[in-house]
Amino acid sequence: MSLVTLFVSLFIASAMLTGLFRLIAVRISLIDQPVSRSAHSSPIPVGGGISIVILYCLMVLYLAIFTAIPSNELLLLLASIPVAAVGLLDDFWQLDIKWRVPVQFLAAFWAIWMLGGVPAISFSLWSLENVWILSILAALALVWLLNLYNFMDGIDGLAGSELVFVNAMTYLFVMNSGDQMLQHLSILFIASGLGFLVWNWAPARVFMGDVGSSFMGFSLGLMALLSMHHGSMTVWAWVLLLGGFIVDATLTLSRRFIKGEKWYEGHSSHAYQNAARCYKSHRKVTITVLLINCFWLAPLAWLAMQNQDLGIIFAMIGLLPLVILALRYKAGTQAF
Repeated sequence: MSLVTLFVSLFIASAMLTGLFRLIAVRISLIDQPVSRSAHSSPIPVGGGISIVILYCLMVLYLAIFTAIPSNELLLLLASIPVAAVGLLDDFWQLDIKWRVPVQFLAAFWAIWMLGGVPAISFSLWSLENVWILSILAALALVWLLNLYNFMDGIDGLAGSELVFVNAMTYLFVMNSGDQMLQHLSILFIASGLGFLVWNWAPARVFMGDVGSSFMGFSLGLMALLSMHHGSMTVWAWVLLLGGFIVDATLTLSRRFIKGEKWYEGHSSHAYQNAARCYKSHRKVTITVLLINCFWLAPLAWLAMQNQDLGIIFAMIGLLPLVILALRYKAGTQAF
């Protein structure tokens, strides 16, 4: 099957499945009712992201049957499934953090074990090579990434657009590297993300839910680990591609923690949420984030790929203006 045929098939399947799960969510009353912190004013069905989870499972099966990808890497990809399962349960019953986080860490360490460790990370003048430290940092990063992606799924189209952008850049970066797995996964997430956005672009008719957002954040982390292991991308390229989400979520939750607030509970004090209230538009904020991604972060990520010893320098150059922008929109404090 050609990549074009695969892309079109996945897009159509995603759009149809998302529409189907929207109807199912309405039928079983899986609805996000607006509250004081909500960015929407009317009830919206939840769980549309399960369509992407299903297509991901089918892609893993496809890779297992039709490619020569090592079995340990296929088993690594399965680590996303329990994360999605916990997310789905959370959509139904609002699981306590003491149930969610242990499963997330178990999935993270399973993935790292299947990978056989984490490659060294260059900090320009020195490299971190200790296997145990790298493994612990990788597990923390995976769990943090899945949770921050969940927190950043707060306005129409934002999380889906980020998924499409990151994977489009990933595909461009690895298309000539021979990294077959990353190419197929990128095609999957671009196509399924676009299919989901048919229903989620402002004004949204369905939300992805925790089943989708936590799964996507964790899966992007797995892709980062795989690309580092294959030598097709660097950690700093990934930090830059995900820079907008990393800065907003980390700064917001850090400030909430310092103020003694329950940072892990739902809130509406992210910079992007404040910006949406300021401009009274989800679409404007989502498009602005996409423009920053495409014309600021993507070129710097490419430079970080071409000059790997300077990757951390490009990351700092790329993220500093985002920190300033997040502070401008009062990240960590509900405003506007």
